[in-house]
This record gives sequence, structure tokens and C-alpha cells, in this order.
Amino acid sequence: VQLQASGGGLVQAGGSLRLSCAVSGRALSELALGWFRQAPGTLREFVAAITASGSSTRYQDAVKGRFTISRDNAKNTVYLQMNNLKVEDTSIYYCAGRKVVLPHVLVTDFDNWGQGTQVTVSS
Repeated sequence: VQLQASGGGLVQAGGSLRLSCAVSGRALSELALGWFRQAPGTLREFVAAITASGSSTRYQDAVKGRFTISRDNAKNTVYLQMNNLKVEDTSIYYCAGRKVVLPHVLVTDFDNWGQGTQVTVSS
């Protein structure tokens, strides 16, 4: 499975960005998907996850109500819509995937990772 994240950039606090992650090598419907981020000097942290079926999502508390994870199986792409961005959201964002047997089970551990995309939020 290959994952390619894009859509990062520089935005002012309060602004929005939408990250995309193009997936190849496996049908998207077989994969649970997630987004993580890592700022300099910190550990990688979970941001959001979505089931293979798309029926359930989970978010880190700090992004609830501001970020939305979604998927388009026809386009083999997962998205992270980020609204009301804060300076502390500045990080490299990574998408991740994992083949699952049960499409409605939410997972937050993944074994396939894409390269990151930089998101910088200025004050």
C-alpha cells in the first residue's frame, strides 16, 4: 500500500486547509485510515481515524469540532479538513492505513505510512 499526502501549506490562525492522501496498491474500501502529526522535538501523535466502512470516526480532543476526516473510495483518497487552525496545529501531517477484516472496527494503529506534508499556522 502506498500513501501520498498533499495539501499542506502556510495559513494564518483561524484559517482552513484540506489535506488529501492518495492511496494506491489496494482498494480503499479494505483499509482503515488515519492522520497523525509530529512537531519538531515531539513524538508523533494521533489526530483522526476513520473505519474502512466510513461509518465511524475518532479524533484527538484538541481537534474535535475543528477537523473532519472523510474518505472517497471512488477516488482512493482520504481527506482531513482542518478549520479554525491554531498555531499549535503546526506540524508535519502523515496519513496512514491498515488493511482490516471487519470494516466497522475503528483502529488507531497502522502499518502503512505516507510521507508527511507540512502545515504551518502563523499568528
